[in-house]
Amino acid sequence: MHEPRIIVALDFPDDKSALQLAHRLDPQLCRLKVGKELFTATGPHLIEQLMTKGFDVFLDLKFHDIPNTVAKACQAAAHLNVWMVNVHALGGRKMLQTARKAITPGTTKLIAVTLLTSMDQDDLADIGLAGQPAQIVDRLARLAFECELDGVVCSALETAQLRQQFGSEFCLVTPGIRMPDNNTDDQRRVTTPQQAIRNGANYLVIGRPITQANDPLLACQQLNSEISGF
Repeated sequence: MHEPRIIVALDFPDDKSALQLAHRLDPQLCRLKVGKELFTATGPHLIEQLMTKGFDVFLDLKFHDIPNTVAKACQAAAHLNVWMVNVHALGGRKMLQTARKAITPGTTKLIAVTLLTSMDQDDLADIGLAGQPAQIVDRLARLAFECELDGVVCSALETAQLRQQFGSEFCLVTPGIRMPDNNTDDQRRVTTPQQAIRNGANYLVIGRPITQANDPLLACQQLNSEISGF
């Protein structure tokens, strides 16, 4: 059995809804992502419950603060034994290096967010970031690579280039995944699961196509079948 490459985003406001969905899924077919809304509402107790069910958990809190504060947060996440945790690459080199030192390599994976997939050229201009989205993602991914993080979160549209630059060991986690017949909702830089894997993504973060499906397990099985040949 191959390791699960699908990460289901538990974008729910409470633990009851999240656990109801988890009960309908199979930890051999997917991992689970707990983000800011759900973690703020439920705290670490939900993480423990999900792990008890056999799921690997990606704690998606995007830490971004002074280096010492981020390091302590990363340590706390590692003590929860989550599978993966992330920080913002825009926090800079010192923050990334300090976060790296806070987590023992080979335990909890530490990845960096490059550029949020909701952002386009106009958004970058508003905050004074120079360059095209792909250039900024490349710059921030290189920073994460130099700081020896395990990988980055990136759009599938940038994945092929990053894979070529940073090699097979650098972990690429891709949100903004939509089925060919879905609308893009609030994501701008999106692609299909098969294309993302073909481009070199290790893991796909998928929310609504699974969480709002009539049969979430079947949707997860179909997605696994779609990407299994790559």
